[in-house]
Amino acid sequence: MAADRSADAAGSERGSAVVDFVLVGGLLTMFFLAIIQLALVLHIRNTLIDAAASGARYGTLADRSAEDARRRTGELIGTALSMDFAQDIQTREVTFHGLRTLEVTVKAPMPVIGLIGPRDMLEVKGHAPISD
Repeated sequence: MAADRSADAAGSERGSAVVDFVLVGGLLTMFFLAIIQLALVLHIRNTLIDAAASGARYGTLADRSAEDARRRTGELIGTALSMDFAQDIQTREVTFHGLRTLEVTVKAPMPVIGLIGPRDMLEVKGHAPISD
């Protein structure tokens, strides 16, 4: 009788490894995809910050203007990412920490699923001092 019970117990466990593998595998896959998406968002944010700061520095050169800064920022974003991220670029002169600076503001989509996401959710700024 004890042998019958152990055979029944082993039979009831049959196939549970497959279910465990599917559940744990699905969870690990979702965790991995979330990490990849976070890395993509950080990459895009850092690229936009760098493009805005570089554009601001370019616009403050002696023979350049705020329009040159806007155009340069758009070119950098278009080259590094996509022109979809360079749709809303604004420039203005502001006082930042007591200095006259050129501020370049970029509003771009926040990538939620791959590169797709809601518009104008991500906003970054770059500053460069204006030399007199």
